[in-house]
Amino acid sequence: MADAATLYDTYARAPMRFERGEGVWLISESGERYLDFAAGVAVNSLGHAHPHLVETLKSQAEKLWHISNLYESPGQEKLARRLIDNTFADKVFFTNSGAEALECAIKTARRYHYAKGHPEKFHIITFEGAFHGRTIATIAAGGQQKYIDGFGPKAPGFDQVPFEDMNAVRDAISDATAGILLEPVQGEGGLRSFSKEFLREIRALCDERDLLLILDEVQCGVGRTGKLFAYEHAGITPDIMAVAKGIGGGFPVGACLATAEAASGMVAGTHGSTYGGNPLAMAVGAAVLDVVLADGFLQHVNDVALVFRQGLASLKDRFPEIIEDIRGTGLMIGIKTKIPNAELLTAMRGEKILAVLAGDNVVRLLPPLITTAEEAREGLARLEKAAEALSKR
Repeated sequence: MADAATLYDTYARAPMRFERGEGVWLISESGERYLDFAAGVAVNSLGHAHPHLVETLKSQAEKLWHISNLYESPGQEKLARRLIDNTFADKVFFTNSGAEALECAIKTARRYHYAKGHPEKFHIITFEGAFHGRTIATIAAGGQQKYIDGFGPKAPGFDQVPFEDMNAVRDAISDATAGILLEPVQGEGGLRSFSKEFLREIRALCDERDLLLILDEVQCGVGRTGKLFAYEHAGITPDIMAVAKGIGGGFPVGACLATAEAASGMVAGTHGSTYGGNPLAMAVGAAVLDVVLADGFLQHVNDVALVFRQGLASLKDRFPEIIEDIRGTGLMIGIKTKIPNAELLTAMRGEKILAVLAGDNVVRLLPPLITTAEEAREGLARLEKAAEALSKR
């Protein structure tokens, strides 16, 4: 018999136990089927038990699991090349998680200026509502006090400004500033998207002031917004970018991507990872890209996103006492509620549909990118029943 008391009490877990998944569905131990529009918090980009990922993992598991980074890694080279060929980047460092990818991004930016003879330039400007991970450095970067309290002094070098406030950004720049870090679409922060115009201004400002633009696409990357990466919507490129979640389709893998110039300070011995870039992760990451980069796949994401948008707009009109606004891009969707967001989430679970809470009183819908239009409509129908139940209280 399992004993939950053996675990750290750091999660307020829902009393639900799942034993297997099929595509967009999760099946509980008692056999109940749930429509999974949480997707492991945007991790299960291709749903559960995707046949190409399963076969790839099984095949690699029979060959090699781990060799460390003491030797050359064909799997890393292959996946890095595919990421480079489809992005702005020239260099890639593989990690196990998004927080590790952000740590690498921060170190890359600081080391760049250090190598140029400016060790004083180590401050990073970040934005209110940000979430960049749970390490000592990334909670400081995110700036949310609830994650910082109790863990000693806040790590220095992070200067936070209000969301999309260009004047505040300019005022925050000093001789110590190394770069600007942001999520093109804030996930934990409530599905707030930076405008295309603001992102272009930030890119121009970084060029003007010799700052590095660092993007956190851990949640919004790998097709989630209808482009391979969200920065493409604004027609800009970053200098450094952190990626994770969807790139592994459920297997732990992250990556820090950078231009050759931005990565120029990261020489032998400056950074490392025991498990990062292991053969299992590299095989699965390559398999995810096989699917996401296939002809028509991103168009499918946009087509299904439109079904959600239209359906959610209708629900907003029908239940104005419950739904205040619909946010986000592609299949990264936020429902800002007028009631406590946890009440809507609970009602949705009652209709066997899973979602995720976010800041600013938002419920996140993060369906797998393979979700069909029919499955989207099924989800909308269940969401409608949840809203109806709440409106009759």
